[in-house]
Amino acid sequence: MENERRHANVVKLDEVEGRTSEAGSKFGCSVRRLGSATGAAGIGCCWYEVAPGRSAFPRHYHCANEESLFVLEGQGSLRIGEDEVALRAGDYVTFPVGPKHAHRLLATGSSPLRYLCLSTMHSTEAVGYPDSKKIGVLSAASYASAMRGEHWIRLIAPDSPSAGYYDGEDID
Repeated sequence: MENERRHANVVKLDEVEGRTSEAGSKFGCSVRRLGSATGAAGIGCCWYEVAPGRSAFPRHYHCANEESLFVLEGQGSLRIGEDEVALRAGDYVTFPVGPKHAHRLLATGSSPLRYLCLSTMHSTEAVGYPDSKKIGVLSAASYASAMRGEHWIRLIAPDSPSAGYYDGEDID
């Protein structure tokens, strides 16, 4: 009975399976998707743990989904737009959509950085990566479908001159 959920919309952090990702020595994190574990449809919430010297993600901005984060433990350096801001436990940050709010959070303390990230959950999204000059596009039937890997469209490509609207179409 101890492992039984109290309610479908209530979850304890250690009841949610974590996922770990790493890329080289600069990126890596453990994440627990609290929102999807409680049936959220409009607001997502993830718990992140990032080791010192790493970031969970490259600097990016969203075109549809607004994000925010709340630092639970540790220290970090946030690049938001062209500014650098030191963060510590108790700090709350909002990331509106658009390139002026491109952001990357680096864990700078001697212990892991732990935070909650909240966001709207639009199932169609475009993401810009200004440092690596890439764009990402994602669309799915729902945000939950996208998190299960059931995408209609998922593309990460160089941010270079685009094709013309009718390029490749039989127009004659």
